Amino acid sequence: MGARSSRCHCGRVTCAKEHLELTVPDGIRFHIVRSGSGPAVVLLHGFTGSAETWAELQSTLCDRYTTIAVDLAGHGKSDAPTDPRRYSLNRFADDLRDILDSLAVSRAAILGYSMGGRAALRFTLRHPDRVAGLILESTSPGIADPHERESRIASDMELADFIEREGITAFVERWEQLPLWASLGGVPVPALERLRAERLGNRVQGLANSLRGAGSAADPPVINELAGLRTDVRIIAGELDTKYVELGGLMRASVPRAEFDIVQGAGHMTHLERPKRFEELVEGALGGLARQGAGWA
Repeated sequence: MGARSSRCHCGRVTCAKEHLELTVPDGIRFHIVRSGSGPAVVLLHGFTGSAETWAELQSTLCDRYTTIAVDLAGHGKSDAPTDPRRYSLNRFADDLRDILDSLAVSRAAILGYSMGGRAALRFTLRHPDRVAGLILESTSPGIADPHERESRIASDMELADFIEREGITAFVERWEQLPLWASLGGVPVPALERLRAERLGNRVQGLANSLRGAGSAADPPVINELAGLRTDVRIIAGELDTKYVELGGLMRASVPRAEFDIVQGAGHMTHLERPKRFEELVEGALGGLARQGAGWA
């Protein structure tokens, strides 16, 4: 494990941010940003993101929680394996278990956005004893309809080929034109510039293979497994993101202990579009878990 530290300022508290490099048993190296002290909260970004997605949230939470932001395989500064199968979210679930073992974290709350939310779901279903609570932002339980799955797999394969053929800059320009991001128009320019830099900071092989191995149709849906969840789940979606509002409602009806919050005036990236409201919801969910206790550390 290697580490370097930077400083972040969160209100009256100053917290160190450690940049860690952890290698799991098969040799894949993950980059992690750890900050703060207290019960552990794992932060998982979406496709084209990195640990930087959560920089502001880490500063907000650092006086009460230990936040652990992970670059998923192929993203940020983590390794980008050549085999797309290595990006499977089930494989990542075991990677995250190994990462928590290395950090001596027995149980953590898990927050995941979009692809990171799907990863959080897989981890919770695979290692339920390691999860104190779950927060899902703009998350899908997978695609149940077989024809829709086939179509999504085909489109993801085409996009992966495009990334390899045209490069990261051309891909990001294409990606930013998706209707999914139409609601970002009200986000301050500096935040949009940071988002673009985060996307451009990824690598061709990492993004292409992530689509092939961890796209939303790559794994079977887990909707029928959600009834077995025994942890508290907070689901968050932006009201303008109608597809994920529908998916959030579907998950809310499937999970025994779930709450569902729809953020007004926001689309897919509620954490960027309505950051204060998003932070309030996250802090409320974590505060509820902390009051329950139950060995969360």
